[in-house]
Amino acid sequence: MVHNKAVLCLLLAGVSLPAMAPEDTVQVDASNSAMRPYIERYTTDRATLQRMFSSPMAPAAQERMKKFQADWLERIGKLDFDGLTEEGKVDYILFRNYVEHDSRQLDLQSRRNREMAPMLPFEGPVLALEEARRSMKWIEGRAAAEALVAIEKQVTAVKRSLESEMRQSTSKRSLANQAAVNAQALRGILKHWYDFYNGYDPLFTWWTAEPYKATDAALQAYAKFLREKIAGVRSGADAAPEPLAGPGRRGGGGLALTGTSAVAQAGDTSDIVGVPVGRDGLMSELAYEMIPYTPEELIAIANKEFAWCEGEMKRASRELGYGDDWHKALEHVKNLYVDPGKQTTLIRDLALEAVDFLKKNDLVTVPELSNESWHIEMMAPERQLVNPFFLGGDLIIVSYPTSTMTHEQKMMGMRGNNPHFSRATVFHELTPGHHLQGYMAARYHTYREAFRTPFYGEGWSLYWELLMWDLKFGKTPEDRIGMLFWHMHRCARIIFSLSFHMEKMTPQECVDFLVDRVGHERENAAGEVRRSFDGSYGPLYQAAYLLGGMQLHDLHRELVESGKMTNRAFHDAVLKEGSIPIEMVRASLMKQRLTRDFVTSWKFRGPNPLGN
Repeated sequence: MVHNKAVLCLLLAGVSLPAMAPEDTVQVDASNSAMRPYIERYTTDRATLQRMFSSPMAPAAQERMKKFQADWLERIGKLDFDGLTEEGKVDYILFRNYVEHDSRQLDLQSRRNREMAPMLPFEGPVLALEEARRSMKWIEGRAAAEALVAIEKQVTAVKRSLESEMRQSTSKRSLANQAAVNAQALRGILKHWYDFYNGYDPLFTWWTAEPYKATDAALQAYAKFLREKIAGVRSGADAAPEPLAGPGRRGGGGLALTGTSAVAQAGDTSDIVGVPVGRDGLMSELAYEMIPYTPEELIAIANKEFAWCEGEMKRASRELGYGDDWHKALEHVKNLYVDPGKQTTLIRDLALEAVDFLKKNDLVTVPELSNESWHIEMMAPERQLVNPFFLGGDLIIVSYPTSTMTHEQKMMGMRGNNPHFSRATVFHELTPGHHLQGYMAARYHTYREAFRTPFYGEGWSLYWELLMWDLKFGKTPEDRIGMLFWHMHRCARIIFSLSFHMEKMTPQECVDFLVDRVGHERENAAGEVRRSFDGSYGPLYQAAYLLGGMQLHDLHRELVESGKMTNRAFHDAVLKEGSIPIEMVRASLMKQRLTRDFVTSWKFRGPNPLGN
């Protein structure tokens, strides 16, 4: 019986799935690293510590986490590195790098909190109330009321002192926007404190009911003031966000770098504020990702790659009769969109074509269960404002206009998801991209999930775009323009995201760059920039696509083009390493001699990108 609905639909439509390798040809994970128990213990204890405190903003939480990290670094330093297997040595270096990064991020977040402190003078008193409650210290009703009144006065006073200030620099806007997010988080913490006693202690309720209402209203008004008057963000939802573990998704001991608390609307970019982490923040992240380049060098690499793309765009444009005006050729390709209702059929056919290409060229093992277990969903209209293109994994979420959208939105959505743009997007998201990658990650080196990195996660899928170009998967000039569009887009992501975090580009300039240099539809460009800086991703995430792809592409040259490995052996081996920095994938596959004091050094795009 066929259980998967995607497969069932394909069979009913008379479509045959490409035959894949039998499941029993895929080996099970036989790794046995001596470092695994240490890694698992650290991540488990770290999560426990994060749950101990009401907020990662609390000084006590940061002090305790700092001690935890220092203790673990000392423990790691005492381990017998030379007695480890090669796999264990890779894990040792990954683990030490992970803990060192946690420590650096905590320092950077502490500095950020100190910068915000003048805007949040009431943070300490709010956290003190909740920490006392969590420590099981009972509070008398009158004392609680007096504490609330004092907090309200602090909120009112700081609001009054800031009322003369208007929008200022990007740094000031982002700081105010983050302070607004933190103020809302503090409002949520205060509500949790109040609800614990309210109704259970009649005297507490008698004393605090009205002071609490006044304090809560003051916090709400202050967060709105910071967001709208200082940060310049249009009015949005007022619900208090949940504080996360730290910068980006992985955490690092601070509040999540949430860039906006407003609701995205078509044509409006005022909500895109973001939190520039500065050059020091980027350097910390690059050290963690084992990228031995500066942000300036990476921008230079992206500009060089951008120039190559423009050359190839002109070549394809000439084939289509548009001369060197590749923007006209791009317009031609955008207007080749399919009619409403036919996009899912297109996606299905492109997915099957890609898998068939892998099989015919013996590029990678695709287990039968992986090949069966993907399906298609449609993206909600409101989500398309932030994600104007496809998303994927074990399902591919198709971005395409609905009847509820305006005519302009429909045209942008259809043009931006035309068949030739979609050609690369589909295999990026499904197979051999994220779907196959996720399938293997759940079965090999699972404990390395703690080290997950977009340079592997997104780099793997982007690498296949580069390799499929080399293998001439793009059959027509239109196909090549579609693939080049995404290549240019990834170059642009490096340039605008790193420039934004060094405060050299504003969000609006990022949008304009995508429109003018890459050829994005304006609304799609705004969605891309909004997603880049909304706090869901770390500061290197957008740059990681192409840079990680370049790393794997260079590693392919070293191992496959040199004749040391076949395509299938190489790709299967990379998939089994797990989501770790690519330099450590390289060290493992090349049997590199590792030392305890290993420092990243692999300059995969040459030693001097700036040329000076």
